[in-house]
Amino acid sequence: METRPLGETGQESSILTFGAIALDPLEQSDATAMVEDVLAAGVNHVDVAPTYGTAESKLAPALADHRDEIFLAAKTQERTYNGFWGELHVTLDRLGADSLDLFQFHAVTSDRELDAITGGYSPEMAQDGHDPGALAAARDAKERGLIDNIGLTSHGDPSLIHRALSRMPGLDTVMFPLNPTLDARRGPQHDYRSVLKRAKRSGIGTIAIKAFAKGEWDSDLKKSERPYHTWYDPYDEAGEIADCLTYTLTDGPDTIVNAGDPELVAPILEAAREFEPMDEADREALREERVDQNSPVPKPY
Repeated sequence: METRPLGETGQESSILTFGAIALDPLEQSDATAMVEDVLAAGVNHVDVAPTYGTAESKLAPALADHRDEIFLAAKTQERTYNGFWGELHVTLDRLGADSLDLFQFHAVTSDRELDAITGGYSPEMAQDGHDPGALAAARDAKERGLIDNIGLTSHGDPSLIHRALSRMPGLDTVMFPLNPTLDARRGPQHDYRSVLKRAKRSGIGTIAIKAFAKGEWDSDLKKSERPYHTWYDPYDEAGEIADCLTYTLTDGPDTIVNAGDPELVAPILEAAREFEPMDEADREALREERVDQNSPVPKPY
């Protein structure tokens, strides 16, 4: 599988990142087998989070056998200094790992969260017991060798991501939505392409999510009735999956994350192994085809 430099981290990531949320619905034996298959196909970048149910613990057995082969990325939704440290240690324990290659501030979608992460404070306030924020904890953890890189993920408005990049200097990676539907839409609220361009200019690694998103689930459809374990309605035909992946990776991010259902992992993996850039005429045709579709991002808050 093709690899690309992940910004200036020094990591050469496979163009497909394995989103380990797909392990959550599986029995342990099936989860371990899936990780083995993904690694055998050439994937070397794995992404997991404590909010992904049992994914961290189900990744652990395969991780124990293949730690040196995996760029291990985890996430936290803790925003305070102490909260960050607590979740980092829990995640390391569940994974059976001594350190992480990348630890990301997960799902940052509001300025209030950004204020908390960055501390939103002056040195004088810190002396008065003000919480310095999770970013300070991440930098301390990096100095202690517990994490190698610090990242940000968001499916919020692109303007919020731009503000985060300005207020969090030194970020190593950024994860954000990118797909033909978003590129076809007018308006700054859909302009994740500007985030991609800014990150690349700054040497920040770029990780795309929601590449396979078709739209929101039908509001009348109960969660238990959904055919896939994804919070959006995904494309699921082989040709559609290949179009989503090829479009997004062409002139796009360093790597993209698979849709989070185990049934979709194999066809997405196959599309990644067969990746060839899409010419601009086909990309434009795909944008025109999807311009009237509803995108589940940016997620409103």
